[in-house]
Amino acid sequence: MTGAGRYHLLLTSGGRPVLHGWWSVEATARDKFRRWVGEYGSMPGARITLTDEDTADVLATWPDPS
Repeated sequence: MTGAGRYHLLLTSGGRPVLHGWWSVEATARDKFRRWVGEYGSMPGARITLTDEDTADVLATWPDPS
């Protein structure tokens, strides 16, 4: 980890990275995730992923893969 934060948020479009951010507090990262879905969710091919970099767990994805 780079020290920028434990929680990594990544926006891709068409499989290419468009925007990312790092936060130290999970609640803040989850709030940003919800905001990004609202702001960027209509982008063609958009995918938003929130990952806990300490555990490598994917905490949330949009659109929901199920």
